[in-house]
Amino acid sequence: MSAGRVPAAPDAPLPLVLAGARGHGRWHLENIRRLQQAGRVRLVGICELDPLTGAELEGLGEPAQSADFAGLLDATGAAAAVICTPIPTHADLAVAAAARGVHLLLEKPPAPSYADFERITDAVDAAGVACQVGFQSLGSHAVPAVRALIAEGAIGEPTGIGAAGAWARDEAYYRRAPWAGRRRMNGADVVDGVLTNPLAHAVATALAIDGSMRAEDVTRVDTELFRANAIESDDTSFVGISTARGGRVGVAATLCAERPDEPYVIAHGSRGRITFWYKQDRVLVQRAGHGPEEVLHGRTDLLENLVDHLAGRAELLVPPVSTGAFMKVVEAVRLAPDPRPLPVEAWRAVPGGHEGVRRRVVHGIDGLVAASADTLCGYAELGAFWALPGTPPGPAAGSPGARLTAADPSASRSRTAETPPR
Repeated sequence: MSAGRVPAAPDAPLPLVLAGARGHGRWHLENIRRLQQAGRVRLVGICELDPLTGAELEGLGEPAQSADFAGLLDATGAAAAVICTPIPTHADLAVAAAARGVHLLLEKPPAPSYADFERITDAVDAAGVACQVGFQSLGSHAVPAVRALIAEGAIGEPTGIGAAGAWARDEAYYRRAPWAGRRRMNGADVVDGVLTNPLAHAVATALAIDGSMRAEDVTRVDTELFRANAIESDDTSFVGISTARGGRVGVAATLCAERPDEPYVIAHGSRGRITFWYKQDRVLVQRAGHGPEEVLHGRTDLLENLVDHLAGRAELLVPPVSTGAFMKVVEAVRLAPDPRPLPVEAWRAVPGGHEGVRRRVVHGIDGLVAASADTLCGYAELGAFWALPGTPPGPAAGSPGARLTAADPSASRSRTAETPPR
């Protein structure tokens, strides 16, 4: 069990503060409501710029509300905090919590830069508090099951891990917050790209299946970053990761899919493959000499796991050290040239599902993402004309009235020497 603030009785509800209760924070609020009804936690405070209403707090009592996170922790005596705030705020809030002996569930990505990640890990280690990083897919029981199948040779000699994420986000998605779709803002790193935020689980889960989760497990990161939308960050990207044990991980992702589908990770072997749809906890094993086998696995909630850890009943599933490899990918994306704007002939605008708001679709991207997961190749190697060297980039602003621009139209493919591991 970690040091820091804990309830006097091991089975007493864990008093906690939620920082960020709207947007994605609503998911955490509902999860806290579920766990409070089960007697596992007690919501004692909410940190939000605009207080929640009585209807939003139904079944949660009357927690204190304040925009001052540190003050709220002091006033409530909370033992734990869930941080689901804008990416650039994660480090400061996590350090403030650790300094007060408060344990953490920190939403992914844990930080926008490797330096901020080190600030968090240093503060957590110095304070002796527990920190769980919110990669919910890593709570899936499928992850150890797939790794066990690979280890026992179910698909022969491992040949690589591929991942595919084909999602769609309309133009309003990038107007939901000032930091949305930004690489940096007011001099601070944000790095809100498809690989580092919306489909960050694809990267983290692929690394976990490969068994390469710590910073020192990654030796090289190649990036191909593009954008169809009028934003700073990438919305259509590929990352190729070389691992210390000689493995290869390739992740292709887009927010400009023609037909959005469930993201997945594929473990390739000399005698078969294992496909893991990580949001569904569903695994399909296809191997020589056997018929296809599909299994639906369970999942451990990460906040419940944190509660059990603080009661001395479980090890943390996603401590910061197990996200070091993911953070090396974030750092590679941060240091890469700004994403290349796609030429106008590479995409089209279609009505979106949210009140008809437009969204941008990259022609043929669904097939390219799937082909990348099959082959571990990037878009250029797969022959996408817009990814080939020498292709003129699209207009910097992307559309009339766009509020963001990309400053650097240089080629987006980069090979990045990573920040040395801690």
